[in-house]
Amino acid sequence: MEKKLKAALFDLDGVVFDTEPQYTEFWGSQCREFHPERPNLEQEIKGQTLTQIYDKYFNGALVAQRPLITSRLNEFERQMKFEYIAGIERLIGELHANGVGTAVVTSSNIAKMEAVYDKRPEFKRLFDEILTAEDFERSKPDPDCYLKAALRFGADSSECIVFEDSFNGLKSGRAARMKVIGLATTNPADAIAPYSDLVITNYTSIGYRHCLELLG
Repeated sequence: MEKKLKAALFDLDGVVFDTEPQYTEFWGSQCREFHPERPNLEQEIKGQTLTQIYDKYFNGALVAQRPLITSRLNEFERQMKFEYIAGIERLIGELHANGVGTAVVTSSNIAKMEAVYDKRPEFKRLFDEILTAEDFERSKPDPDCYLKAALRFGADSSECIVFEDSFNGLKSGRAARMKVIGLATTNPADAIAPYSDLVITNYTSIGYRHCLELLG
């Protein structure tokens, strides 16, 4: 019996939008200012939430700098460009045509999403559900966010596919016992392959049938 695909769950940065190079630029400037002793730290923090970054790298004497960094980040995000990963709009249309629900599942907060909606007014029409950091009790790599997203569609984990780019996100999808498609937009394909059921660079060569086949 063919399995049913009920929901496709997408992370935001590096999965819906090609924003990771911009974040690397932002965090590179902050890390050079506050952690000059750790060159390339911006590469290590990819895929981590702001809370995780603060807890690990901006504690102790640097706690006092958090409001400044947050203010800079908010301003940076208001100016960001939100360019879609190639092929995603077509894929979402194909998923919807086959009765598959779609959701964004992101660690970004509502303030960041307002910047997205301002730059991309059509964004809300692409997705049936949008879950942000305010909707979760535990951050990726915990599966909490993806399990909550599945509930929005009345779907079992076996009926969902996760699209992720970061290690924490990929691990979150795996921990939720969902099939995971890795986007090689933030990390090399061979690095994310062990955490992915399929690795792609964009959506130009993947469709509904490929997703369905992945469920087994």
